[in-house]
Amino acid sequence: MTRALLDAGHRAVGLCNVAIGFQRSFAAMLGVEPADVLVDQVGLNHLTWVRAVRVGGRDVLPELLAEHGETLANHVGLPPRLVEELGVLPSYYLRYFYVHDEVLAEQLDGEPRAVAVAQIERELLELYRDPRVTDKPPLLDQRGGAFYSEAAIGLVAALATGSGEVHVVDTRNGSTLAGLQADDAVELPARIGRDGPDPLPQEPLAPELLGLVQHVAAYERLTAKAAVTGDADAARKALLAHPLIGQDAQAEALLDALLAEEVVR
Repeated sequence: MTRALLDAGHRAVGLCNVAIGFQRSFAAMLGVEPADVLVDQVGLNHLTWVRAVRVGGRDVLPELLAEHGETLANHVGLPPRLVEELGVLPSYYLRYFYVHDEVLAEQLDGEPRAVAVAQIERELLELYRDPRVTDKPPLLDQRGGAFYSEAAIGLVAALATGSGEVHVVDTRNGSTLAGLQADDAVELPARIGRDGPDPLPQEPLAPELLGLVQHVAAYERLTAKAAVTGDADAARKALLAHPLIGQDAQAEALLDALLAEEVVR
């Protein structure tokens, strides 16, 4: 979405709650204030790795992985061995790539997350019809997105005041991450001014990270084009480029199903 808005000439910045969630967890583990923790998280939206955790300018991620590695791995739903081997902390969305057969089995055997979320939102909207509801409904905890409001308020305040604070956002890559196109929408720490985000310098991604990012960045590029132009060939190419699909028969079948659903609507 951020890419599509930027491609159309809009001033836009994307925001995810993964970074602020990690920040709060790390701060609790370290016994410091969240504001003292800078999460150096890079990649694409929902496809990021924490490569450094800075407190007072010092990277404490190695200490966190050494002392809390199993807890952190369990938090993101991945084997501790894998996290130790990578030397970085993947976001929990990387489960869809690193253990996709396991995730698929969970979805086939149970209720898909999308179905559960749709039901939760229907119930929440009914609750919000009552003007007397002024407290956070317990049901909202099941929706996910913790600390989103705080992250959003902090980002909006930084944009409005030009404070120069660092926030993890989605913005144009420029020359920040080597191996990606300048117009790709990447997620990384950026200094926020009145004119928008200014990405902090980044070391190149390790090969095992870069390859996955490049695949999904190509998918996003083609998907945004297909959504705006209605080009079915671009949509098919997008599905073919995605590492979770990547086969012609599956891409064709999925596109047919998506188009049929759109016609029904």
